[in-house]
Amino acid sequence: MHNIVVLGAGMVGSAMAIDLAQKHHVTVTDRSSDVLEKLKQRQPQLNTEVLDVTHKDDLVKCIETADLVVSAVPGFLGFETLKTIIQSGKNVVDIAFFPENSLDLDQLAKEHGVTAIVDCGVAPGMDNIILGHYNEQMTITDFECLVGGLPKVKKWPFAYKAPFSPVDVIEEYTRPARYVENGQMIVREALTDCEYVEFDGVGTLESFNSDGLRSLIFTMDHIPNMKEKTLRYPGHVEYVRVLKESGFFNEDPVQVNGQEVTPLDFTSKILFNEWKLGEDEPEITVMRVSLKGTDKDGKATEVIYDLHDEYDPETGISSMSRTTGYTATAAANWLLDGHFDQHGVFPPELIGGHPGCFDYFLNHLAQRGVHYTKR
Repeated sequence: MHNIVVLGAGMVGSAMAIDLAQKHHVTVTDRSSDVLEKLKQRQPQLNTEVLDVTHKDDLVKCIETADLVVSAVPGFLGFETLKTIIQSGKNVVDIAFFPENSLDLDQLAKEHGVTAIVDCGVAPGMDNIILGHYNEQMTITDFECLVGGLPKVKKWPFAYKAPFSPVDVIEEYTRPARYVENGQMIVREALTDCEYVEFDGVGTLESFNSDGLRSLIFTMDHIPNMKEKTLRYPGHVEYVRVLKESGFFNEDPVQVNGQEVTPLDFTSKILFNEWKLGEDEPEITVMRVSLKGTDKDGKATEVIYDLHDEYDPETGISSMSRTTGYTATAAANWLLDGHFDQHGVFPPELIGGHPGCFDYFLNHLAQRGVHYTKR
């Protein structure tokens, strides 16, 4: 039995803590005592501690006796939090999805003898594991990941609910999207190159450019074509683009009745209610990972993995929490089981090719009802 500290008790953080508590001693931290109290009622064997991760001394003290730290803090806090964990000499699995480049901390992790597995969710995360695995089996020329979390019930106008804060979603809609074409990095505006794609059990979805490749741009630069696109119900993109083009996502303050307000803060406040996922609201996660290339004998090969996962009414855990969180708990258990002892910062594609990793993750997820199907 190991000591694990989970930083952040939001939807995904709490799902991971509950899962890890099946075989480990788990302490969950959050800034909100109310959030921790609710989680404690659901899972009494969890230890809870109120913690603000920006108070570095408190963070260092909290993780002092941990064998592993799992970071599920909001993105804007992620990089500095990870840095502090590494400086404390603690191994870490991170799903904070911060905008900074995690590989900038690689040298620091090596110096402190730390293994840090970052971006370890569904996408980025499991799609990287799949790519890392097949990168050892074949010469890949094309990688594409289509992914989205969607409510089961479509409500006009956006037909969308967010399992995390609207400001993080808006960030996805405003950050320029990078993809790789013919070995060149291309930067496009987010929400561009819309295409309709069919999915079993869901029907037609709309895919658009988003900045989801992250570390793959640097770690897999031998692959000439790589693209990640976000999925929504048809019509969503049009409404979001109207808001974007009208200035609702701007961060420069405007004067309203003598008060300074930033349009982004105002929009986030309005959309919070519109996009907030209800506690028992059914939602789904859809992902398709496609790889093209040649096998060891030079024969043209295409591999496709599909994921269709739904909210679990028995446990009350959302699909996005399951598909993201259980990928991270797979990484946590894989590390604690002693399967990997290299030091540094590792995006999932760098561990996916490690012997046994891919199967370990798929089995771990399947045991929890999250199934990837290959064709």
